[in-house]
Amino acid sequence: MTKIFCDIADIDLIKKFNKKKIVKGFTTNPSLIRKAGAEDYEGYSKKILKFCTDKPISFEVFGDNYHTMLDQALKINSWGKNVYVKVPVINSKGIFSGKIIKKLNNKNIKINVTAVYNANQTKKILNKINNKTKVIISIFAGRAADTGKDPIPEFKKSIKLSKKFKNVQILWASVREPYNYLQAKQLGCDIITIPPSIISKIEEFGKTFDQLTKETVRGFLKDSKKSKFKI
Repeated sequence: MTKIFCDIADIDLIKKFNKKKIVKGFTTNPSLIRKAGAEDYEGYSKKILKFCTDKPISFEVFGDNYHTMLDQALKINSWGKNVYVKVPVINSKGIFSGKIIKKLNNKNIKINVTAVYNANQTKKILNKINNKTKVIISIFAGRAADTGKDPIPEFKKSIKLSKKFKNVQILWASVREPYNYLQAKQLGCDIITIPPSIISKIEEFGKTFDQLTKETVRGFLKDSKKSKFKI
């Protein structure tokens, strides 16, 4: 069963989607939190945690070296039992975050290793962790596909590698369309994180081709009438 997480930081939307049974957790990042209008990262995150108390939620560090990442990670971890500390697989200089991944994992801190693109990175992560503390590995399918690269083979290899770890979950990140959810299910991904607009479309799955045809034609007709087009 592939669990759906909602990829969002807007407080009102999190409140709305937190009530949906289809949503099993949340992911955020500094970009989403900035876009939501937050000025105080910690304060804003704690506002979210006041009502998001049961479902897992990821908050990301934005330090760019071991010491700042560790300091931020320890603080983020203290915010709640349902919190996963999100750590990029490398820093901005391209240095693998293996040291911080191992440190946090050994401290029994739940982590979400993000910005992963290939199975080689997955293997390096797995080599740094134990088989007890929970770890999510977020593979960016959509961003890879945007550059003409097929992410599917990397998912297959990563999922195969992770089978030895009952504490590891593979997450399909950077969704581009509702059909990605079906792809993630077919592959056996543990989680897929999806923006609200696409979750709403997934909730409408099951329409027949005939229904879709009628809806499409009616939509064109409605717009043509509104525009008062003439030929």
